[in-house]
Amino acid sequence: MSFSLHGIRRAPRRVAVMSVHTSPLEQPGTGDAGGMNVYISETAQEMAARGVGVEVFTRATSSDQPPVAELAPGVLVRHIPAGPFEPLGRDELPAQLCAFTSGVLRTEAFHEPGYYDLIHSHYWLSGQVGWLARDRWGVPLVHTAHTLAKVKNAALADGDTPEPRTRVIGEEQVVEEADSLIANTAVEARQLIELYDADPREVHTVAPGVDLKRFTPGSKTAAREALGLPQDAVIMAFAGRIQPLKAPDVLLYAAAELLRQRPELASRLVVLIVGGPSGTGLEQPQALRELAVSLGIERQTWFMPPQPGQSLVNVYRAADVVAVPSYNESFGLVALEAQACGTPVVAAEVGGLPVAVVHGVSGLLVPSHAGPDWASALANVALRPDRHAELSTNAVTHARRFSWQRTTDALLDTYTQATSAFQRALEVAV
Repeated sequence: MSFSLHGIRRAPRRVAVMSVHTSPLEQPGTGDAGGMNVYISETAQEMAARGVGVEVFTRATSSDQPPVAELAPGVLVRHIPAGPFEPLGRDELPAQLCAFTSGVLRTEAFHEPGYYDLIHSHYWLSGQVGWLARDRWGVPLVHTAHTLAKVKNAALADGDTPEPRTRVIGEEQVVEEADSLIANTAVEARQLIELYDADPREVHTVAPGVDLKRFTPGSKTAAREALGLPQDAVIMAFAGRIQPLKAPDVLLYAAAELLRQRPELASRLVVLIVGGPSGTGLEQPQALRELAVSLGIERQTWFMPPQPGQSLVNVYRAADVVAVPSYNESFGLVALEAQACGTPVVAAEVGGLPVAVVHGVSGLLVPSHAGPDWASALANVALRPDRHAELSTNAVTHARRFSWQRTTDALLDTYTQATSAFQRALEVAV
């Protein structure tokens, strides 16, 4: 291990990252791929650039996947066979944790003892694996929940399915066993302490970042041309997984209300939905399209699949406003990415979104999910040129406060503290 028993503090040489249910190689915006994938990918690459090796363990979902793939120099993704070579729902994955853990432990067994200095698990399923690997390898476990069942169940969308009791128990176990817990915001840190009895000394708040080289202001005209969108349109965009939790339907209800109030917008309004079905949204993959028809806004509603790279940048630049109407968000990377591109955001006043969006400065926060409230907020941003220009300028300034470099600095500092404390505990035990 890279930490001696004499109190020397230094960064780990190699980190094992657990991401059971989704791979950083997957395209965010559909299935189970989302902000967590971006978080793992970006921080892993930042760590590797600083000489810290990162190996990400994820479940193999296809027999065509190689056992090991290179995400970037210094970052390996290990595909662990566990169950059938196909995507599985999160409710099916707990039954595969034993097989997955076995694959992780076998991988480490091929190396000299102490090959990994630390484990960082993402989401509770990975935490269960990390807990067992921690005890076997004798290294600290750092855990990031990303979402919490007790919080989600307290703010369910209509018709959404509550998180099962098995997940709640699993999260409680991981919180109890982890050496350090990473929260995205102070709100999440408080939730871990108050709802899960986490030790306040083990909870560290580390804000996610944004790729400030990729997500930058640019030509709205060029972005719309690249995406085939009308130049004179008023574009209100949603980007993310299409599921009740993310609430893209709120944007449709708001658009319908806006057209009722301002029928003259019918020829110019574009509601841009970018993403694919996910989670309980897979049960009715056409539900959002059917809702647009029932609301009479099918002509104004444009659907696009998840967009990678520059195409996603173009989505943000093309929009007059980006809506993030989620019922729960631990942070909300979409909000940061959009603001970095100079596009104001209207977001739900939930979870970490009040950190990602400064109300009245870089965008607006809406305390409800009611269509009229959202129609008013969206119009206040998109249809007032002076207001829009002010928010746009402030949005860029606000987003620049966040970067993956800063996130990685804080993570490595947390790793250092966790390993130092772990070693002190070993010394006391000896």
